[in-house]
Parts: sequence; structure tokens; C-alpha cells
Amino acid sequence: MIFLSHNYNDKPVVEQVAIRLKSVYGQDNVFYDSWSIQPGDGIIDKMEEGLSNCKYFFYFVSKNSLQSKMVKLEWQNALFKAAQNVIKFIPIRMDNSIMPSLLMQSLYIDLYSNGLDIAIRQMIDVINGNNTYRDPTKQFSNLVAYKYWEGDKLIIECKALHYLEPVSYFAFCTQANINDLKIKLLHESMCMANEMNGATLQNGHKTNIIFRGIERGTLPDFPFTVEITSKTGIVFDVETVLHKSSHELYSPIPLLKR
Repeated sequence: MIFLSHNYNDKPVVEQVAIRLKSVYGQDNVFYDSWSIQPGDGIIDKMEEGLSNCKYFFYFVSKNSLQSKMVKLEWQNALFKAAQNVIKFIPIRMDNSIMPSLLMQSLYIDLYSNGLDIAIRQMIDVINGNNTYRDPTKQFSNLVAYKYWEGDKLIIECKALHYLEPVSYFAFCTQANINDLKIKLLHESMCMANEMNGATLQNGHKTNIIFRGIERGTLPDFPFTVEITSKTGIVFDVETVLHKSSHELYSPIPLLKR
């Protein structure tokens, strides 16, 4: 049994891990409360059952989980069993919280610094040895773009919500002619830049695109921010933000007004 110990507020990320592990090992072999505890079940009894059958205990360490008394009981109980060589205890660092001293003796998986895919691959490497739940229909995105106006300046802030995104290369789509716009990358001294008027996206939508990128990754506390102004007084907006997710593929990320 694989036990995923976490706080409810960290579910947007932990659920992605649970789904990936389920696809490899089967749902019955992954204790994840959303499908392991069903309506009418005793929560404490089910948690105890999961811990009793657990062979791999993954503790998602975050500000949220460190403040949870329930999660604290789980990981301290599991750590005691790990000391007796009953289970394997693996912390997973989710943010920049300070790791409890009791856990410093264990080598942890650093999801915050390395990203989700690497963390899951490391979890599988460590392990490698029908009920009411349904997979969420909402597409998960670690990246989100916020846009807002400061006077005549349009600010677009691309932010990683949960963990590092190693590639910081974005495309900003607008109906305005790029030649009428001035684009400035904030808080960065050097960047990769390109523009394209008259582009056609994969869905057939015609647009003009501003490309900007930097060498560093995008972290939750270190966003990628551009400032766009009109050189000629035209009215303009950014309608879509794309992220370079592979060598030749750009994927849209949520664009929200702030």
C-alpha cells in the first residue's frame, strides 16, 4: 500500500500524484483519502487501516501540512514504524517551509525545486519493487497568467502556482499590430525576444504574437512579468498566453484578470 499523507489545501498537486500512481499500481494500492475513504466510513478507522497496510509512506511537507494536527499524527506514527523497518518513509518538499528536524535524517523528494514530473518519477523509482471517486475533469495547470492595467500599461504576470517550471518562454497573443506596441520584460536584464504578425494557431485562430523568454525557471515566488504599452495610442489587449511546453509545442495557460 502506498500512503499519501497531505493537507486538504495541497490537493491540487497531490491529486495529480495520486492519479499518476493509480495508473501505475492500481487504485486499491494507493491510499488517497478522496477514493480510499467513502461516505459512511469511519475516517479514523480508515486512516488506521491505511497506515497498518502501508509499505511506502509519502509525506507532503508544506506550510499547510505542518500546521495540521491530523497530518502530524500520521507522519509521526509512520516515522516510528520506519524506525522499526516496517515501512519506508519518504518526505516530499512542496514549498519553502523548513523541514522538521525529525525528518532531516531522511533524504526527501524536492517537488518544489524540481517539478511534478521529476518528483513522480522519483516516487516510482522508490516504490518500484468501483467506487464513487472519479478523476477530475478540470485540466490541471501549474502555470497561470494574471493581467491588469496600471494606467496605460498592460501588465501580464506569468506565475507558477505550486512548483518550478524549468522553461520560461511565453507567447502573448493580441489582435493589435506588434509594430504599434512597446514590450518590456520586468525585473530581468536579458531575454530572448521575437514577434510575429499574421500567425495562425493550431485551432485556426489568427493572431499576432509576442515571444519572450529567459534562461531561469519560473518559481511560485519569482514570476515572469511583461509590460506592454501602445506606441501609437491604439486600443489593444492580450487575448491568450501560451507556454512553450516542448521544443515545438506551445500550450495555452489560464489567463485571469486581476
